[in-house]
Amino acid sequence: MRTLQRPSRRSRASGRSKHLPSRSAVSTSATGPSASGRPSRSSRACVVCGGSSSRWWVTRTVASRGWSRRSSSSAPISRSRPGRSSPVAGSSRSSSRGSGSDWPTRLRRAAVTDVYEVRMAVEVHAARLAARRRTPDDIAALRAALEGRRAAATADDAAFVDADIAFHATVIASARNPVLADLFTEFTPVLREGLIELLTLTGLRAHDPNTGDDAHEELVRAVADGDAEGAAEVLRGELEDPFALTGKPE
Repeated sequence: MRTLQRPSRRSRASGRSKHLPSRSAVSTSATGPSASGRPSRSSRACVVCGGSSSRWWVTRTVASRGWSRRSSSSAPISRSRPGRSSPVAGSSRSSSRGSGSDWPTRLRRAAVTDVYEVRMAVEVHAARLAARRRTPDDIAALRAALEGRRAAATADDAAFVDADIAFHATVIASARNPVLADLFTEFTPVLREGLIELLTLTGLRAHDPNTGDDAHEELVRAVADGDAEGAAEVLRGELEDPFALTGKPE
């Protein structure tokens, strides 16, 4: 009978090492981010700040805390690529952009511009039709609406906007087109929000509480005189660029 000999400790360790990755392999795979885009669960991580060439090796705990803070902020985080370090957003590059990176304000201004594009499509043609189809009662209603707008100049922005919308609704009614009237009625809530936002962003009424009065008076005059193209041109000039009076580009 053959006697079986137990392998020595050295041979057992040598056998196990064939199935385990080397230490260098582990550290190499650990330096990159995980497949989910989060910092890899390794002992350390490489951090590159902004557009600089500086790199820091930090512990996994520090990297995780930094990731959590950036995830909860409004600044974008660059996407990690396997095997490469990733720049951390929100550093000196983004802060140097100043007002250009104020996305909430830029989006609000864009929304106001969208509203005015719809107004241009609906109200300019309505003013043209109003000048052609107005009746004496329509002219009287327009003049009363203009006075109501002027009276609201001493009120807050919301009340002034309501008076302004009432004036433009009177122009729409004078066009004698029920489809245009229905479109304007459906559009009114969005229009009101956009006008209040415009006044908030521009502060137009701080220096002129009755801003736009001259143009509105000219519009009433053109409609009363039956000047269709003149009425359309007045309203087009008023709606073409809602931020023109501020001297600031859209």
